[in-house]
Amino acid sequence: MKKWFLPVLIGIILLISGCSSQSTEKKESSNQTITYQSENGAVKVPAHPKRVVVLASLAGNVMSLNVPIVGVDAWSKDNPKFKDKLKNAEVVSDENLEKIIDLNPDLIIGLSNTKNIDKLKKIAPTVTYTYGKVDYLQQHIEIGKLLNKEKEAVDWVNDFKKRAEADGKEIKAKIGDKATISVVESFEKQLYVFGSNWGRGTEVLYQAMKLPMPEKVKEKALKAGYYAISPEVLPEYAGDYLVLSKNADSKASFEETNTFKNSPAVKNKHLIVVNSKEFYFNDPITLDYQLETLKKGLLGN
Repeated sequence: MKKWFLPVLIGIILLISGCSSQSTEKKESSNQTITYQSENGAVKVPAHPKRVVVLASLAGNVMSLNVPIVGVDAWSKDNPKFKDKLKNAEVVSDENLEKIIDLNPDLIIGLSNTKNIDKLKKIAPTVTYTYGKVDYLQQHIEIGKLLNKEKEAVDWVNDFKKRAEADGKEIKAKIGDKATISVVESFEKQLYVFGSNWGRGTEVLYQAMKLPMPEKVKEKALKAGYYAISPEVLPEYAGDYLVLSKNADSKASFEETNTFKNSPAVKNKHLIVVNSKEFYFNDPITLDYQLETLKKGLLGN
């Protein structure tokens, strides 16, 4: 055997061995699992999920942690702020079992009232959450734990709290610390006023920035989360500032009434109109957008 051939042969063997080792490591990594302590007990889930189906209002939490989603609820898919990240995701529901099977998910996330949970568990590891059992920030940390990204989730929560607190102080300095603010939404010919934990920017305003809500809203909507009202009684619930969440494609009929036009918030140009499709949720993507939008609206920037 020629002298030059032996080193070449050894190099080839080492290269093949290295490639084989890397392939094995990648396979082991893809099969790796962690145990997540869900509210219903321990669940083995992928350590690095690659094909997640989200059947609830938690898609933004998953996307903010850069975990791929292959199936999602219709409301999330319809959110303009989620459009780019969900462009390849299929719309599914808890009744589309065959469609979910076709998506070959490695993890399914839903709410406690999700249907067919036992059947979903046979498709992939399934974890559900009870809405409101923990606050909106702890909910994100729980999603972080589930996706093996707790540190990233905690870091975002800490940063958000600092930014929101600073913005709240700046807003109070501008509008006064006793100025009240209400959040109302027009949905299917009905008007709703919201408490402090029902999306629509309520967590940002009342919890993070600690701005006051009117007493009437506190009385009727704080515990339940929302309260249906008629347009005629809106002045009783409207604060010094009013956030109106509505479908950007249509004009609510109550906006044409004198009751609405003559309310102090509207007359004083303290009305902030937002797209309901962008404001529904309370995930990091939505919260960051809400914080920016509400700050500008309240400061008049």
